[in-house]
Amino acid sequence: MKIVIAGGTGYLGKLLTEFYTQEKENQVYILTRTQKLNYKNVNYIYWNGKSKGSWTQFLEKADVLINLTGKSVNCRYNNKNKAAIYNSRLESTAVLCEVVQSLNVPPTVFIQSSSATIYKHSEEKYMTEKDGEIGIDFSMDVCKKWEQLFNSYEFKNTRKIITRTSIVLGRNGGAFPLMKRMTKLGLGGKQGNGKQFISWISEQDYINAINYLIDKPSGVYNICAPNPIRNCSFQKELRKKLRIKVGINAPKLLLNIGAKIIGTETELLLKSRKVYPQNLLDLGFEFGTTKFNDLKI
Repeated sequence: MKIVIAGGTGYLGKLLTEFYTQEKENQVYILTRTQKLNYKNVNYIYWNGKSKGSWTQFLEKADVLINLTGKSVNCRYNNKNKAAIYNSRLESTAVLCEVVQSLNVPPTVFIQSSSATIYKHSEEKYMTEKDGEIGIDFSMDVCKKWEQLFNSYEFKNTRKIITRTSIVLGRNGGAFPLMKRMTKLGLGGKQGNGKQFISWISEQDYINAINYLIDKPSGVYNICAPNPIRNCSFQKELRKKLRIKVGINAPKLLLNIGAKIIGTETELLLKSRKVYPQNLLDLGFEFGTTKFNDLKI
């Protein structure tokens, strides 16, 4: 296949690149702001994420286009960072959609990233693609505008997939290595009241889900394991896996202070994401890891 990944130098992009380059006949093109040397069947193509350029030719006759572009939300939500979070997502999505519309032979499928954080805080109701409740605070609004923009473009010959991805847990990057490090330091107790749910997915299941959707119908898909886990249980199991007996709890006030010091937001820890992958399961997708206890760390 010919696979184009916009913003493919981040954690998730690297996972997908490693997976697809295992097949030597695949050609992977990474759209990135960082100049990097090509290797094997991976080609790095420069773009600025907001305007057309020579990179557009590489989308012609692509089998798959995956858009992962966007500034990390692991930051303080001040006006400058909010603008960068919005713009990095909306500008890149708009220019990709415009190019896809103009191509003679556009990508067969366009997989557009979104996030499971689009749903409201929920400690009771499962949030499915059909019945999930979408709110209006900053992070939810980012996802909502992101999806609205993507859906405002019509493609004649390209299927449209939106992936609402939960936290991806693995050894290679993302938030999990930091979680493990904090737990090893004795700071692996519950965060806040510990009742909030964590929706998660293993690295391999994330890769498998994206690959599975390549030839599936257009639509919105929650990319998460079917068993979200409460924060208190997550931390307890993580301590058990790491053989750490002590886990100091972190009340909300302490988390607020810590978040300011390290330059992030407590929402990433305290919001309850009880998300369920109904559409994936309805298609027949089989998860390799459905329970956090079974996750290899």
